[in-house]
Amino acid sequence: MASDSEPAERDRLRVSRSLAIPTAELEWRATTSGGPGGQHANRSATRVEVRFDVAASPSLGPRQRARLLERLGPVVRAAAGDERSQVRNRQLALDRLAAKLAAGLAVEPPRHPTKPSRAERERRLTDKHHRARTKRDRQPLRDPDG
Repeated sequence: MASDSEPAERDRLRVSRSLAIPTAELEWRATTSGGPGGQHANRSATRVEVRFDVAASPSLGPRQRARLLERLGPVVRAAAGDERSQVRNRQLALDRLAAKLAAGLAVEPPRHPTKPSRAERERRLTDKHHRARTKRDRQPLRDPDG
């Protein structure tokens, strides 16, 4: 059971194994979705936008904060207006926010350049010879007399 100072797992947005953001740090806004849909779309606030303040979040470590600020900026937003229900749009927006944050935190493995294989070099040379022959065949025949 979670203590009073630590929110329960359902009160957190799980981004990765090392990061779970309390929902209290998220800022919500609901608006009308707009577009076609008649009275329901025009009158119901079903479109949801969620904001996460990267710069002010106490849940992030210094490296996580630096990486997110560099890649995504000081505030990350996600919106959803796909569904008619605000509850489903809230979940979609949370999922999109988690995906953005996870992508921003992802560490790319270092690339180690390799030499081209022998087959690759031979294929390249064969293609070059073929292309040269094609261009040579397009040239008009030269008259040897002048």
